[in-house]
Amino acid sequence: MSELERIYTVPLGRAWVAQKYRRAEKAMMVLKKFTERHMKPTEIIIDQSVNKAIWARGIRNPPRKIRVRMTRDSEGVVTVNLAEAEQ
Repeated sequence: MSELERIYTVPLGRAWVAQKYRRAEKAMMVLKKFTERHMKPTEIIIDQSVNKAIWARGIRNPPRKIRVRMTRDSEGVVTVNLAEAEQ
């Protein structure tokens, strides 16, 4: 397989099901599940900029949605970056 790149808007609203003090952690889990479902990876690498964007407003108030660029290489490793970030 060659390199595959897609831009997604990931809905993180399911993080609000968790307790207030666990929402950012739950948002990261939702992002990983979304990546597994849509890109079928062997391994997931989440860029530090995505992590900082989710945790920017603290553990209790992550964003409701986030735009990310997912890139899968020939070995099946998926890298998740912010869509607006420069390449």
